[in-house]
Amino acid sequence: MFFTYLRRELRRRMRQAIFIALGLALGIGLVITVTAASSGVRNAQGTVLHSLYGVGTDITVTQTPAAGSGGPAGFGFRGQVGSRTRPASGTKIDIDNLTSIGQGTLAASSVTSIGKLTHVAGAAGALSLTDAVITGKIPAINTSGGSGTGTGGGFGGGGGGGGGGGSFRGNFKSSSFTVSGIDLNTGALGPLSSARLKSGRTFASSDAAAKVAVVNADYATQKKLSIGSTVTVAKTSFKVVGIASAGSNASDVFIPLARAQALASLKGKVNTIYVAADSASNISGVAKEISGMLPKATVTTSSSLASEVTGSLSSAASLANNLGKWLAIAVLIAAFLLASLLTSGAVARRVREFGTLKALGWRSRRIVGQVMGESIAIGIIGGVVGVALGLAGAALVARLAPPLSASVGQTTGSATPGGARTFGGGFGGGTGAPGGARPGGFARAAADATHSVAVHLSAPVTIGAVVLAVVLAIAGGLIAGGFGGWRAARLRPAAALSRVE
Repeated sequence: MFFTYLRRELRRRMRQAIFIALGLALGIGLVITVTAASSGVRNAQGTVLHSLYGVGTDITVTQTPAAGSGGPAGFGFRGQVGSRTRPASGTKIDIDNLTSIGQGTLAASSVTSIGKLTHVAGAAGALSLTDAVITGKIPAINTSGGSGTGTGGGFGGGGGGGGGGGSFRGNFKSSSFTVSGIDLNTGALGPLSSARLKSGRTFASSDAAAKVAVVNADYATQKKLSIGSTVTVAKTSFKVVGIASAGSNASDVFIPLARAQALASLKGKVNTIYVAADSASNISGVAKEISGMLPKATVTTSSSLASEVTGSLSSAASLANNLGKWLAIAVLIAAFLLASLLTSGAVARRVREFGTLKALGWRSRRIVGQVMGESIAIGIIGGVVGVALGLAGAALVARLAPPLSASVGQTTGSATPGGARTFGGGFGGGTGAPGGARPGGFARAAADATHSVAVHLSAPVTIGAVVLAVVLAIAGGLIAGGFGGWRAARLRPAAALSRVE
């Protein structure tokens, strides 16, 4: 009886049922389209980010320095009168130390171990160091104990005050610059992987023990360095063979890793390990494996780095997602209100019908159930049509949306040791690469660093989105039916039958 009456009523009020169903279908279709488009933007964003970060690194591994280790270099002597170890007047001070400041060290063997992990395309170690230089001359010592008026800047004790043992003051100059030690065997990863040559050449594999350096363009401009100039690192002269644009956050001078280890007395040590996964989907898994292998190390992935570096791209995806979400919510609310109002109007036009049913013995609960059943049926029909509209909208977005692109891709910079090369390649063929890189992991490329990455924007419709659409359609039917049934339940038979339509 319930389904027979429901079918007859829907057939008798077909035009109104179709209108309500279409209203719900439009809201449901928009929800599916917006959800699919937002998912496509996130997927495309992830693809572009992986292409960008694949140039340098997917994962970095560093070590927090132990308490009391590291820190700025200093020189420790005092010059007090009466001391047998006081420096002689006129003694020249020339200190040039290369140290790792603010970073702990890792064994270079860890690079090889990480490179052997599953889903690791390559791993490279590097040293990020600071060269601190202090120069000056010890002045004559004032032993008068009177009201001396010592001049000069900032070394030793007081020099001018009243009484007591004498002391000395002197003029000293200090300066510092940053140095990176580059592993020439795995140069496709590391500090120089995204740098671009402005003049000269980059490192060759034969430079591992040579006293040659590549200088950051900003530092070269500041110090007026050119190709063939000499730069001093830890009292060792290095010939500038290349000038590269590496960015303001990069080191000032790049030298071979073996040379950096020897000058900093860190033989067999690195303080940063750069790791690239063979796929974006494997980055988190590789990071967990590295954390298990080196529990005291800090493992940073490209996705966490992206949240700090790629604000504009992330903001664009967030804007598209939030704007679409609120638009879909607004349309859904309008569709639900429209369905409720139309259902309420239909109940008002069926007053005599419901009065007759109540006079025949129908209870209010049965009438409410009948009205809600009709509304739910209309909601289900609207949900089915809405899913079809959503699929069509997603296909339209995928067809008409322009591709996303990135100007930097999987080709490393021209300052990469050994020359620019395409990162990733196949894993077949080739011999074992040093430094933990997998065979075939880096393919030689003759092109420069610029590489356009085009990512087609798709709009995948998931099962979850379809289920959400069906739930929303049923919810819309329940809301409309509940409102209409509430009005029908309030009718009294005598009042309903007395109405003249």
